Amino acid sequence: MTSDFFFFIVVGFCAQIVDGALGMAFGVLSTTSLLAFGVPAANASAMTHVAEMFTTAASGISHAYHRNVDWRLVARLAPAGMIGGAIGAYLLANIDGKAIEPFVSAYLIAIGLVILYKAFRPPPKRDVRDWMVPPVGLFGGVLDAIGGGGWGPIVTSSLVSRGHDLKRVIGSTNFTEFAVTLTISLTFILTLGWSELDSAIGLIIGGVIAAPFGAILVKRLPVRPLMVAVSMIIIGTSAIRLL
Repeated sequence: MTSDFFFFIVVGFCAQIVDGALGMAFGVLSTTSLLAFGVPAANASAMTHVAEMFTTAASGISHAYHRNVDWRLVARLAPAGMIGGAIGAYLLANIDGKAIEPFVSAYLIAIGLVILYKAFRPPPKRDVRDWMVPPVGLFGGVLDAIGGGGWGPIVTSSLVSRGHDLKRVIGSTNFTEFAVTLTISLTFILTLGWSELDSAIGLIIGGVIAAPFGAILVKRLPVRPLMVAVSMIIIGTSAIRLL
């Protein structure tokens, strides 16, 4: 049990370092790791989102401190993302875990391919009034809840691909993710109960420790190599799980 706890801390720490630097991948990396560890799909997604209530709060505050947040973008993303997250969490909690696991793994592989594609696609320039912002938030919220991750890969990569400022998108999606994750987590707790989710404490500890570093890294690390590395990890681990 102790080894499991430290495993969750390491997963949370590594996933949050990547998420803070790229604006994506905490949920996907955590859920992929938990699925590989034998955790049922609904529980893996729920544990990840309970942990993200704390990690996204810490990460969002760090990004706000470093002035990476566009508040107009947050105001347009948050409501749609919260609605989508509640819908996705309710659906997943009421579906048989064994039946959904192959689809979750396939979805995670698709997300990994999306990240890889976005790493090499030069975007046109757009501003925060882009009409696609709320639909992207809604879609990202639904898939984030169902797959245990996807808010960052869907929302961050979609907005960056449409030409929004990279650093502002990463900071804003990290900050907005707290509201989305809170909604998803409360939905899971109401449907699954807390006793199924207490192992999330390890993810919380690792993620909160790592959160301040991500906001610093986003200003310094090259984005494309990190996106390629994340996509390879997600695709590889999810493919093994699917097979």
